[in-house]
Amino acid sequence: MFRSAYQKGFLTVLYSVGSSPLNNWSSYTKNGYIKRIYDEDIKSLVLEIMGSNVSTTFIHCPSECKEQLGIKLPFLVLLIKNMHKYFCFEVKIQDDQRFMRRFRVSNFQSKTSVKPFCTAMPMGMSPGWNQIQFNLADFTRRAYGSNYLETVSLQLHANVRIRRIYFADKLYTEAELPNDYRLMGKPKDLKKPEKQFKVQATARPPSPLNTARGETGPSKDTEPDTAAPATDAPSEPEPVLQKSPSPPVPQKAPSPPVSAPSEPAAEEPAPQTEATEEAYY
Repeated sequence: MFRSAYQKGFLTVLYSVGSSPLNNWSSYTKNGYIKRIYDEDIKSLVLEIMGSNVSTTFIHCPSECKEQLGIKLPFLVLLIKNMHKYFCFEVKIQDDQRFMRRFRVSNFQSKTSVKPFCTAMPMGMSPGWNQIQFNLADFTRRAYGSNYLETVSLQLHANVRIRRIYFADKLYTEAELPNDYRLMGKPKDLKKPEKQFKVQATARPPSPLNTARGETGPSKDTEPDTAAPATDAPSEPEPVLQKSPSPPVPQKAPSPPVSAPSEPAAEEPAPQTEATEEAYY
């Protein structure tokens, strides 16, 4: 199917956002459903596969059983959501010994079992959306001692939500992935902050008193002729002028109260005698 296609970088086999996400897939449902819904967590359309029995509700690629994918890229990446229910998927590969091997991965398997043509492995998923990276070349070498050649088919069972399934030639970091291959998308580039120019402080307007006297305040364009050079050495303290104490002012002694000039005392008449009486008469 993809054997004659150019395979380098990324090769998508299922993308939920599109006119026909199951174009190359066949679906099987019994006591379940397969439909596309809107997911609130990632704000996008996703493909939901739900069913009461894991083995009876699934999708298979390629749509024809006799066809083969022919994908030689060794890394399988699934962007899926944990629905807190049983879920599994199967990958059929061909090694350099021309044997067909199957890898079955599920969240209800407790131990890894390796059989000649089928290997079952457990898988742990965190709540919410997960990015499952599956190294097909490494698992083929560790399980069967052979080299990975190509992927033949892929099958996903209920219960899960799918955003994208793709193959890659290597593991890419989050920064290297394209925008459509991320779960939350690339954050919008923030606007670069505009350059802030330092604005010189404007001069204080002249006061009304200075304006009335014909004086003007310091102008904005006037600058001091010389500026004191900034030095790291501490500056010497300026001498403080201390005023000498003024001599004490002698206090005047309180003057005695000045009384008003008294009038001359009236002369008392001389005592009257016999001589004065004779002179009078």
